[in-house]
Amino acid sequence: MAPDTVSLRYFLVLAEELNFTRAAARIGVAQPALSARMRRLEAELGTALLVRSTRSVVLTAAGAALAESAPPALAALDRAWGAARSAANGEPGTLRIGYSLSTGAGTAPALVDRLVRGSSGLQVSAVPMATPEISPAVADGRIDAGITRGEQPGRGVSRFLLRRARVGVQLAEHHPLAEHPEIEIADAAAYPLRLPDRAANPVIHDQLSALFRDARPHPRFRTPAVSFDLSQRDLRDGVTLAPAGEASAAVQPAGLTWRPLRGAPGLTIHLVLPREQSPLHRRVRAVARTLAHELHWLAD
Repeated sequence: MAPDTVSLRYFLVLAEELNFTRAAARIGVAQPALSARMRRLEAELGTALLVRSTRSVVLTAAGAALAESAPPALAALDRAWGAARSAANGEPGTLRIGYSLSTGAGTAPALVDRLVRGSSGLQVSAVPMATPEISPAVADGRIDAGITRGEQPGRGVSRFLLRRARVGVQLAEHHPLAEHPEIEIADAAAYPLRLPDRAANPVIHDQLSALFRDARPHPRFRTPAVSFDLSQRDLRDGVTLAPAGEASAAVQPAGLTWRPLRGAPGLTIHLVLPREQSPLHRRVRAVARTLAHELHWLAD
């Protein structure tokens, strides 16, 4: 059984002074109380730490070993206590955020930047993840928070609306519809529509495809052969249009542009946190709420 840390700290002072009177005065306790603590400490360890005489105090081999090894052990314990107190108070630590690629154009970087700048010493690790994996990862503690497009299902988490975004289409700059500041849903539905694989994000896939449910004739949907098509040749050639949120407008590849769909309901971006939240989680939510207000992310 490890000794109590108070007695251990007293012992270290005594090991430096090698004099009960001076050590007791330095600590601020009565000499009999210090002697009693040292006897109790030796009893707990089952060995003598000191050789006492009327004139001097000498460390035994066990005492010398303890005097050498205890300071780094106590320093590590102090750091552990400090980390626990900081976490309890929501003070800086390490925050792991998972985000979907579709939120990486502006939402996730803006939140991470605000968190880092607003909390000196906070270390943020932000990594892109497949959207269906984010809520389960928050629930089981693999990450501390997530940012997803759409209200993704998941147990053990709480979701907070972070941003509303207009829906539009990506299309070639030379496409006839690119001449319009807004595009009618029926006009967009006349062309093949490029949607991501449903397995990558069922919520958004279904929401985007539902925009064209009432279009006649029914639109033709295409799924790219690979999940991340760098060339996007079908879009560049004007063969297809790609329904997408307005964040796409900020990161358009060369040759493509984005136009909003008139009357289309918006997409949503959510902050995902554990259902049981620590002070750090609550701080993340507070920072996100302030940022959303300042940048008008939730404006109607």
